[in-house]
Amino acid sequence: MGQLKLEDTRKEFEQANRQNNIKIHQNGVVDFEQYDKEQVRLMEEMCILVDENDKKIGAGTKKMCHLMENINKGLLHRAFSVFLFNSENKLLLQQRATEKITFPDLWTNSCCSHPLNTALELEEENQIGVRRAAQRKLEHELGIKPSQVPLDEFKFLTRIHYLAPSDGVWGEHEVDYVLIIRANVDLNINLNEVKAVEWLSIDELRRRFENPGDWKFTPWFKLISENFLYKWWENLDNLDLKSDSRKIYKLGF
Repeated sequence: MGQLKLEDTRKEFEQANRQNNIKIHQNGVVDFEQYDKEQVRLMEEMCILVDENDKKIGAGTKKMCHLMENINKGLLHRAFSVFLFNSENKLLLQQRATEKITFPDLWTNSCCSHPLNTALELEEENQIGVRRAAQRKLEHELGIKPSQVPLDEFKFLTRIHYLAPSDGVWGEHEVDYVLIIRANVDLNINLNEVKAVEWLSIDELRRRFENPGDWKFTPWFKLISENFLYKWWENLDNLDLKSDSRKIYKLGF
């Protein structure tokens, strides 16, 4: 893949933006009647607002954090991306549900979400708050029991700072913690969150990117894959040597 730039992601979603025909009231307020009720409810969760150094500066609803109107003003929040490998070193990919408000129907890594502005998920030592959030969302989205993904089994690799529009209204602007875990898990998919899943080998994923067919990928998954994923994948037994806990990589813009 060539290097992914912010302008590439903007162009990629412009067509979808025109096709989505998102309804907005005359006063600029999004008309939530067009969206899935459960996904609208989740938009009231409180995310952690951060500066570019990942220092907490406040809290805001998921809705507030994902409106391009706010993102374009610099609003930034904390997030995580989990890459779950099985004992055959295959990576679990998910296709986001059609009901999702941001990036519906796109393929992405195993689980992507946000630590919430709660005491347990705000805790920063050893990224424990982010790990708790990852464990929570793996169960919520994929039905994976916490006992199958223990907190101390998550490997923290690095953080990325990226911005990506989803459509004319919604987008992402995150400091994203990248976590890897190897586990054989039982899946019980929440179809309101996940449309489909696939386990892919490293060569199978490369071929998917080269010849995607009807597969479309989230921008953060593209950025992480292009810049980091394959070298991590080839060193799953030595991930501690690949960890870069201090740096925040600014990607795509």
